[in-house]
Amino acid sequence: MPGRNIPLITDQIYHVFNRGTYGQQVFINNRSYGRFLELLFYYQFSSIPLRYSRFLKLSRDQRESIYLNLLNKKDYIVRIHAFCLMPSHFHLLLQQIKNNGIAKFVGNISNGYTRFLNVKNETYGPIFQGKFKAVLIESDEQYMHVTRYIHLNPYTSYIVKSTEDLLNYPYSSLPLFLNDNNESKPLVHKQDILSYFKSIEDFKEFTLDQKDYQKRLAAIKHLTLES
Repeated sequence: MPGRNIPLITDQIYHVFNRGTYGQQVFINNRSYGRFLELLFYYQFSSIPLRYSRFLKLSRDQRESIYLNLLNKKDYIVRIHAFCLMPSHFHLLLQQIKNNGIAKFVGNISNGYTRFLNVKNETYGPIFQGKFKAVLIESDEQYMHVTRYIHLNPYTSYIVKSTEDLLNYPYSSLPLFLNDNNESKPLVHKQDILSYFKSIEDFKEFTLDQKDYQKRLAAIKHLTLES
């Protein structure tokens, strides 16, 4: 993956985006979405012992032991604040925890997914465009609105047609925010965004308050990546 002209700053939060080469569909079915989510979880950590394709060849007990060790260490290269996977692209809201963490993370998940898809389809070559886009989050207001923008993507792109389907869209972090249970393998750090709201219900209302706002992108072009 080509290097970036401007390095990303550690401790800062970025809206990260990339799409398939030539706009092609990159997520084909539940299995492909699921693999990408697995890669998101695995590569957020700093001291992973081996690449994910080799990790999968270990026994279940060995994999669980590695996961437990990674979770206990809490040694991250990025902090995932929100995400949404769409058929032809993905959105991530990432905080860089270690120098070069975002570039390393996006490179690992992109390369890992590319290997998975190429092996599955008996093809070769890149799946994603060479250089991902990243927009610095410069204020609390921008942080909240970009989180909503990411979570509303399936609705405003007509992937789902109803509020209920949006709230249950399985390839977004939105359902994770609305579930107040503690996951054994947390993928997103929910309290970062939820701390801005009195309750989960308030967060839900904020997210749904302007379901069509992404259709009026002219008002927030500086916050998004697709203008």
